[in-house]
Amino acid sequence: MPGIEKLHLEDALEDSPQTRHLLSVFEKDALALKKYSTGLHGCCQRIMKAQNELCAATQSLAQHLRDYEIQKFSLETEDSILTSTLKQYASYLDDVSSIQQVLSAQLSETMMYPCTKFLQADLEEVTTLYEMFNIASSEHGSAQSRYMKLSKRREDDRTRNEANQDLYLTRKKFHQTSLHYFSCLNALQYKRKFCLLEPVMGYLHAQRAFFRMGQDAVGKTDIEDFLSNIAASVQGVQHELQMETKKTVDLIDNLEQQSAHQYHGQPPVDMPYIPPNTSLTQKAGYLYIRSKQLLATKWEKCFFFTQAGNLMCQAKAELAGSLVLDLNEPGVMAEPCEADDRRFVFAVVSQKKKSIVVQAENDREKDEWICTINNIVRESGYEKGTRVSSHQPTQQSKKERAGSSSSMTKQASGSVSGSSSPDGQSVSSNASNNNNAMSPTTTSGPAPSPGDVFLPDAPIQFDIITPTDENGTVTTNLPGPPKRINPFDQSATDVLDTLDAAIENASFVESFLVRFLGSMEVKSDRGDSLVHETMRQIMAARAIHNVFRMTESRLVVSSECMRLIDPGTNNVRTQFNLADISFWAAHHENNRLFGFITRTKAPGAAISTFACHVFECNVSAEEICQAIGTATKLAFQAIMERKHQTKQQQVKQKEHALLLANIGQIEDAPEEQEGLGNLPLSSDGKYLVLTTTDESDLYPESQDMEESMAKMSVSSAPPEEIDSESEA
Repeated sequence: MPGIEKLHLEDALEDSPQTRHLLSVFEKDALALKKYSTGLHGCCQRIMKAQNELCAATQSLAQHLRDYEIQKFSLETEDSILTSTLKQYASYLDDVSSIQQVLSAQLSETMMYPCTKFLQADLEEVTTLYEMFNIASSEHGSAQSRYMKLSKRREDDRTRNEANQDLYLTRKKFHQTSLHYFSCLNALQYKRKFCLLEPVMGYLHAQRAFFRMGQDAVGKTDIEDFLSNIAASVQGVQHELQMETKKTVDLIDNLEQQSAHQYHGQPPVDMPYIPPNTSLTQKAGYLYIRSKQLLATKWEKCFFFTQAGNLMCQAKAELAGSLVLDLNEPGVMAEPCEADDRRFVFAVVSQKKKSIVVQAENDREKDEWICTINNIVRESGYEKGTRVSSHQPTQQSKKERAGSSSSMTKQASGSVSGSSSPDGQSVSSNASNNNNAMSPTTTSGPAPSPGDVFLPDAPIQFDIITPTDENGTVTTNLPGPPKRINPFDQSATDVLDTLDAAIENASFVESFLVRFLGSMEVKSDRGDSLVHETMRQIMAARAIHNVFRMTESRLVVSSECMRLIDPGTNNVRTQFNLADISFWAAHHENNRLFGFITRTKAPGAAISTFACHVFECNVSAEEICQAIGTATKLAFQAIMERKHQTKQQQVKQKEHALLLANIGQIEDAPEEQEGLGNLPLSSDGKYLVLTTTDESDLYPESQDMEESMAKMSVSSAPPEEIDSESEA
């Protein structure tokens, strides 16, 4: 090959200075080539490590995308589109990872192997021969020096022969080593021309093959469509985020402007005066309440709010509010007072309970609290947990209540869990001055619109109502064990032993352990979709507001009534008449959830109100629904039998009255034989024929009750039972 310098092998034995100088040039060139090749080998190793790391990282990314499905996100649905999209991405990444593995194997063969071979075989051989050449040259020089020092007279022939033989061997070894060394250096000039090119050429060939495989695997039409759809979706979400961010910024500016007067505890003199709103019937905010501890008094900061005619209180560390005072009690009044040399103090006085002393932040807050409490007491805006229809708020009053305390939106969780008032009525669970605090939330799915089935400000009650019967008196405790260790170990036999005489005489009794999840007022009295949507709203509200506490009760279903009994004290918490239960259904997916709808007609009200109650059970919800259906059927049959007996008794009484009337007429004219012709006699003239009016005219109330119970039974029964009953 022209242009390549060589060491002349003919000059190896002569070992002239010119040859030595030329050899040193070749040695320096080999040393520089070894250094450069070592750097090249390091670069190739770095590429190889990076490729292996990229392959492992791609596999790890694909696995991490799959793990999204098993993560428990509170606000993510199980059938989320994001989950399926990430799965599809993971499958594409698996294809890319397999191609990267092939690339890694090709780089190892075509790039790393030639570079390693040149460095460890060829260059190491030159280094080894360099050391051997120096040793052979040194030995040859020493042997030649000994040979040249031999004396003509003193040395004998034997010594001369040994020196000559030693010189022969070392020179021959030096010549052979030189020839091999020179040949290796000459060959190195050729090897540099291709050994440095093979790794780079192998790298490019591997990359070309990688890109071809990648184009075949990733450049498919379905992948392009998938990526374009995802890109359009991402752009849409980003656009929505930008719009939402703009709205949020505007809302923040408006809130800051509207809340400027609330930053000061007592507004300064230069700020515009805002008079207190004296027409409020709902209010919420922080107050300091006074409590006594031994000989000293303590003021604690608590969140107060009015709810369903009650004054509620909730500390920061609590998850739910507690009842402070029932404002429906007689003699309740709020008035200013003086206490502990503090400003803006007022007291809420009650005849039955001890008065509470609280401190507001300024005069305006104090006056609004006093007016709000007195308005509730005076106007009776709430009556036994139900809003009176004559006091429906206008939109202007809604705005006033919403603006009375801006902190309510931040403390909506303070009114999440309902509580019970002392008079035995339940307290609704949402804050009144935040109209959306507990309003039914909307989520994706085929569920009906909440506005179609729920009232606009329908509260969600998370606590069960207090133990009262129909007359408002507290039901006495039933006999039985005071406490159960295992919440689900109460057998049906033990339950029946603790029932009172009214239910013991029932023809049908079944008991179930249930946990109360919540209830809310609805517009209609029937429908599976209505019950399912109520379940979804209540479960969503519990998740949003972190309500985990559930009241456990024993549900006793009998042909007389339905009762919720405290399993620890056997106290009757509440009772439902079977005639008031209009519909019941189990959840179509979760067989542990069921609900039923009750209707209530307030005294003097024109229309009835409906409420849906949701429970969780430890058995199949279908069993409870079947038990309720059986109880209502038996109750309906019992009512029909009693009505029939009542009809017979009334007919007999009517006949008896007619008989007495006829006998009275006969006694008044015993001798007037012609008068007997006016009486309704039989054909033989021996008996009187008694006549009655139509039973439907005599007993209209029984007929109305029969129609009501028939409607209730048909509406609550399953579809197949409704058909059979309608045919009957």
